[in-house]
Amino acid sequence: MIIRYSRWDGTQQVAPLDADELMESLSEDLMDDGDLWKALRRMFRGGAENQQGDRMPGLQDLIEQLRRQRQEQLERYNMSSVLQDIQERLEQIVKAEREGIERRVQDGREKIASGEAPEQAAFQKALEKMADQKRGQLDRLPKEPAGQIKELSDYDFMDSDARQQFQDLLDMLKQQMMQQQFQGLQQAIQGMTPQDMQAVRGMLGELNQMLRERAEGGRPDFDGFMQKWGQLFPGAENLDQLVEQLQQSMAQMQSLMDSMSPDQRRQLQEMMDAALQDPQLRQELAELAMNLGDLAPTDDLRRRYSFRGDEPLSLQEAMKLMGDLQGFDRLEKDLRNAVDEADLDAIDAEQLRRLMGDDAGDALEQLKQLRKLLEDAGYIEKRGDKYELTPRAIRKIGQKALRDIFAQLKRDRVGRHDTDHRGTGGDRTDDTKPYEFGDPFLLDLKETVMNAVERRGPGSPVRLHQDDFVVYRTELMTQSSTVLMLDMSRSMILRGCFRAAKKVALALNSLIKGQFPRDNLYIVGFSYYAKELKPESLPQLTWNEWVYGTNMQHGFMLSRQLLARHKGGNRQIIVITDGEPTAHFENGRVEFSYPPTWRTFQETLKEVQRCAREQITVNTFMLERSYSLMSFVEQMTKINRGRAFLSTPDRLGEYILVDYVKQKRRTQRNVS
Repeated sequence: MIIRYSRWDGTQQVAPLDADELMESLSEDLMDDGDLWKALRRMFRGGAENQQGDRMPGLQDLIEQLRRQRQEQLERYNMSSVLQDIQERLEQIVKAEREGIERRVQDGREKIASGEAPEQAAFQKALEKMADQKRGQLDRLPKEPAGQIKELSDYDFMDSDARQQFQDLLDMLKQQMMQQQFQGLQQAIQGMTPQDMQAVRGMLGELNQMLRERAEGGRPDFDGFMQKWGQLFPGAENLDQLVEQLQQSMAQMQSLMDSMSPDQRRQLQEMMDAALQDPQLRQELAELAMNLGDLAPTDDLRRRYSFRGDEPLSLQEAMKLMGDLQGFDRLEKDLRNAVDEADLDAIDAEQLRRLMGDDAGDALEQLKQLRKLLEDAGYIEKRGDKYELTPRAIRKIGQKALRDIFAQLKRDRVGRHDTDHRGTGGDRTDDTKPYEFGDPFLLDLKETVMNAVERRGPGSPVRLHQDDFVVYRTELMTQSSTVLMLDMSRSMILRGCFRAAKKVALALNSLIKGQFPRDNLYIVGFSYYAKELKPESLPQLTWNEWVYGTNMQHGFMLSRQLLARHKGGNRQIIVITDGEPTAHFENGRVEFSYPPTWRTFQETLKEVQRCAREQITVNTFMLERSYSLMSFVEQMTKINRGRAFLSTPDRLGEYILVDYVKQKRRTQRNVS
């Protein structure tokens, strides 16, 4: 499976997860450092793509979608319209009051003129005098909204509708001011009586006292406070959560203020102060802000947002928008932490779904199910406190490596490695042939009888001749034993060769197990010294940055010992390296030198010669075109009669696997 990454914009349907596809995606990643946990983290971050090309978004996709949604809000709205909305509401209130005054005066005049209430003349005169005074007060209102609110707070409205509109405006301003601390007051603030406001002052006093005790190292009675006032602080289970809740609420108003110009900020603050005409309450709120700042500064919560849109906002809408924008900020922080720590449970899934939509919420849930999905499919298992690959996963990785390599070849270049030559003693095939002396007598009765009928014509009895007999072919049973020697020195990593060599080892192991199960494969890694590597350890195989040296001598020595277990069949060593030997064993110790010494070359070539005496072929795949390496390999081929190939990392698998299949065919032809 080819993994293609593209930007997810939150509108594509999230594809259902498939454990096989996920494992193939992980397979490619495991080629780099072999660390399953790191590979899972990278999948959490980058997501994946299934065979149909549908993207499974990762955390980075969610972060990018979040940024786009936040930017859309900033480019949509005009924050200066908040004051404009209040100004327009004040203008409407004044207009309603003027119209109400005129209606009252006109109604009185009409009643007097109609003779309905002649005794009302004196009252009408007083009414018109009061109306003139009211008009004068309205004419003298300050230009700024804050001044108008302050003056209208002491104004006795003649029109009931205008009075109610102004009260609604005051309630809204009080609500937004109080909401920055107390979520539970959003509805209760409307129509709050002086007695209710006194209760709020009492609550603020107790809250400030509790925060002062905490700052002084005491243990305030949080439970007692919540029994009285818990309805104002939903969700707070301890004092730390309460403080965090208060800070986040205050930060909304602070961010709104910070996002305005200095003049707009001043006007809005003055309007709030004018609406909340309670000096003691303002003092308690100021002390609360100071106490919260002492416990934990809110500088990291407040933020200035740059709005560039045209759509107007009311103050209520602006406050809600600030809450959403700060929610985006907190959510982005959670997502970034999840990328670093791979802790998806730390993300507020409910908040993410609310702000970013159900598709994003579903994507997060699928990411959370990744490990369980792979575990249920038998690809990973938990051992102790960490996850490890299962044998099934290792087979899957090898199969993918094999497919990737053969996918680079032309379709008809390599098939299933069939040959026209058949052997004896193997499994029966579906192919047939005329019987020859020495063939296993696996008779194809139908073809044999038909040959006799065709030869003599219809009739009975059917008489058989030796030329009529047809038998089934059998598979040729050949056996090869191979050691794949992998150079694990620093240069292989630095030149980008080790990943390709590791992939070839996985693919060759999968090829032999699947197509040539009678063959034997050993893998030997060599750097400062050589060691046998088990196939099941290949996905996690990495290198040691603290180890130097290319000890081919020890690699050949160990390879000979492994191949000595198999006396018959074809035996070969495949060497993958990017440099000449720089280390060898001398008196039980490793001798390292760079540039390499003549002694290292000689000791290594002695092992090559021992391989030749034991009829072990050494084939070398060079990943670097250096004179010293090519010169050394030329000496090896003269001694051993093996072959040498110059390859690049991206073509290495093609070279080795195709050559392995060709050698199997050549061996079969020779035997048959």
